[in-house]
Amino acid sequence: MAIEGLRIRRAEPEDAEAFYDIYSGPSAQGNTMQLPHPSLAMWRRKLADPSDTLYVLVAVVGERVVGSLSISTYTRPRRRHVGGIGMGVHDEWQSQGVGTALMAAAVDLADNWLNITRLELEVFTDNERAIRLYERFGFEREGTMRQHAFRDGRYVDTHFMARLRAIENTTARDE
Repeated sequence: MAIEGLRIRRAEPEDAEAFYDIYSGPSAQGNTMQLPHPSLAMWRRKLADPSDTLYVLVAVVGERVVGSLSISTYTRPRRRHVGGIGMGVHDEWQSQGVGTALMAAAVDLADNWLNITRLELEVFTDNERAIRLYERFGFEREGTMRQHAFRDGRYVDTHFMARLRAIENTTARDE
C-alpha cells in the first residue's frame, strides 16, 4: 500500500518533537529498545549533533514525520562494511507502507552510497510483522538471543537478522 505524498529524507534537528512523538507510542516502545517516557531534550541532542557514523532517515507525509530509520556504521577497520539498523514507525501509521519505504531507502543508501555489504538488526521474536518486512528485503535470521531484553516486566527473546549484499568482482582487465 503506497501512501500518497510519502517521501524519505535525512532527519533534521527540527524533527526532535516528531521523534519524541513516535517513540512515545505504545507500539514503538514495545517493539524497539526505547524506554517509556522519552525525553524531548534527549532527541534534540541526538539530532542536533549526529556522529559521522550515523545516518538517520525519516518518512514524511505532508509535513508530518511518521517514521524513522537509522543506519549506524562502524569505524573499526574489520567492521567498516557493516551497518546496524534501528527503525520506528508512529503507531497511527503502521501497516501502511512507511516501514517498507524506509527499508527501501536504507537498502539503497547502504548498497549504492555507503558500500555496506552487511546490514544487521535485532527484532523481538513476537514482532511477526517486522520480521516479515525484513525478510522481504533479504534479511535472514542468524540466531535467537534468549532473554536478550527486558520488556514489560519480563525478559524476552530477540532474533538477530542480517542481509548480505553480494560483492561483484569489478577488477579492471586489459583488453
